[in-house]
Amino acid sequence: MADDVVATDLEQAKQPVSAALAGPYGHPFHPILVTVPIGAWVASLVFDIGSHIVDDPQFLARGAEWLVAIGVLGALAAAAVGFLDLFAIPSGTPVFRTGLTHMSLNLVITIAYALNFWWRTAAGTDRATPVGPLVLSIASLLVLGISGYLGGKLAYRYGVRVAGETTQATGYRR
Repeated sequence: MADDVVATDLEQAKQPVSAALAGPYGHPFHPILVTVPIGAWVASLVFDIGSHIVDDPQFLARGAEWLVAIGVLGALAAAAVGFLDLFAIPSGTPVFRTGLTHMSLNLVITIAYALNFWWRTAAGTDRATPVGPLVLSIASLLVLGISGYLGGKLAYRYGVRVAGETTQATGYRR
């Protein structure tokens, strides 16, 4: 009986709440959407560091500011779809707790970057990125790494929104 419940819960976590919004079976939209904030925020840190190295830092500081904003917008889109994926996971399970922690960390990171954007715009971009926003970016990226680890655990260990092994096996037939 318990194995039947686990199999049902696992199959439920693999199915989209809405294929139109969250992506079809075995091909969720959340993993592709997270590349936007991750890429933007990593690039913003590179620009921030660069703004402390070059003679004319304004263009790099302004670029980093835009990248932070793009990352926040991308994170909101990824969060909306990720929230739908979380709905597919049965509550009260270790995988649901992992998903809730992953989501909570991502919300904290997104808020931190929204505050980071506000801090940057208040400081202006006529000089190198101020140390405060730079440190906040580094801390936020470290937490993002932890959250990314949890996201990987959801997909690769627990198989959330990943096609079942029978479906996967079709790709290995000659």
